[in-house]
Amino acid sequence: MWQHYLQPQSLAEALTLLANHADRARIVAGGTDVMVELSRGVRPTKTLIDITAIPGLRQIAVDDGVISLGALTTHNDVVASPLCREQARPLAQACWEVGAPQIRTRATVAGNLVTASPANDTITPLIALDAEVVLLSERGERIVRLQDFYLGVRRTALAPDEILRQIRFPAMRDNQRARFVKLGLRRAQAISVIDFAVVLTMDGNVVTGARIALGSLAPTIVRAQNAEQFLAGKSLIPEVCAKAAALVCAAVTPIDDIRGSAGYRLQTLHNLVARTLQELGRGNLPSGIPEHPVLLDTNGPETDRLSPGGEPFAGVIETRVNGHPMQLRASTGCTLLDALRNDAALTGTKEGCAEGECGACTVWLNGQAVMACLVPAPQAHNAAVVTIEGLAASGANGRTGLHPLQQRFIDCGAVQCGYCIPGMLMAGAKLLAERPDPDLPAIQTALSGNLCRCTGYRKIFDAVRVASEQSRSHLGIRS
Repeated sequence: MWQHYLQPQSLAEALTLLANHADRARIVAGGTDVMVELSRGVRPTKTLIDITAIPGLRQIAVDDGVISLGALTTHNDVVASPLCREQARPLAQACWEVGAPQIRTRATVAGNLVTASPANDTITPLIALDAEVVLLSERGERIVRLQDFYLGVRRTALAPDEILRQIRFPAMRDNQRARFVKLGLRRAQAISVIDFAVVLTMDGNVVTGARIALGSLAPTIVRAQNAEQFLAGKSLIPEVCAKAAALVCAAVTPIDDIRGSAGYRLQTLHNLVARTLQELGRGNLPSGIPEHPVLLDTNGPETDRLSPGGEPFAGVIETRVNGHPMQLRASTGCTLLDALRNDAALTGTKEGCAEGECGACTVWLNGQAVMACLVPAPQAHNAAVVTIEGLAASGANGRTGLHPLQQRFIDCGAVQCGYCIPGMLMAGAKLLAERPDPDLPAIQTALSGNLCRCTGYRKIFDAVRVASEQSRSHLGIRS
């Protein structure tokens, strides 16, 4: 898909590469959008500039009431952050709705913004939170309000030699209430039919300020300014909420597409906005995010990089796969999935969709469950990879044989054709390493990125539950 893979070790080096290559190269970090685009021939390139080895870019901080997110901050980072869950609530809610855990471990918020689809979930709440982006090049730094960053569908003000270094927005205050709402066609891995974010500033029961942003309803995210002005000075009684919802609908002219008709979008938008405003009138709502969300990531929060340190990548991928050193010489221009199957001859990891939709290719990369079809193979350089072939290898307890979850899949009859099972096992085993005693909602979340086309999921859920009950002492697997 590409011919040259560059992995700068500093921000200055990255900016120099961007200045030299300009629009002949693309930046890659988590890869969850870029890899799909490249596989579809969208904005093809011969050169990728991987910024994941640059220290200091994966960061969430607050300073003088302003929250900042670094360029490598992932959706999981936001979801796991008490600061974001409390003072950037609609953003945290949107991050929790993105993809599945294997996507959220890798996908960066900055990448979601730069991809610039009006259906991308994090853009809407960040515009409602009045965010700005810090853009950096060798020419200097500039700051752009996020609502001015978008020029059209998948078009932004980002210059070819610039990197989106930071996202900044005011932390929510005690007198503010907010919510992100998304309507999709399924509970996980869903593209928005519509989405919106509301941020209200209150004086008692009276609205003193409102920001309402609407997604998946126009070529770019839309502000419902007439509705915002109407709400000022009013209490959120049902009649006011219904009128505000009508004004919100008047701000957009949605289209008919495969996910819904324009009429359906407008009617559901009206109903959801009116209901949300009434609920916010009664106080801040629960976020819907568990106190300890499933991340499928056994790294500590202090981990600074998506990819590890060590000798910079220079054309040969030096990695450890299932505990064994390995050189992948033919894989510079392909995905980790292709490298494992073709170069490493480990065919247990399956390709189901090549777009991060099915989870059949789930492996562990440096302690994270990831979709191998969305990871550039060179990101395995200096890293540790575990595939389904390594799941049954000796663990930290020195024992060999099947992983307890593999045995429970057999005992519970959880295997049908078997094609999805390697990914199911890798996601389920990572859940058990993260929390030895998951409840059913946690199991469902952990496997929400894994599709089985043969049957229902009940026996698969049962196998994870039984494994957690019977084999907690047997779960130490090298990651």
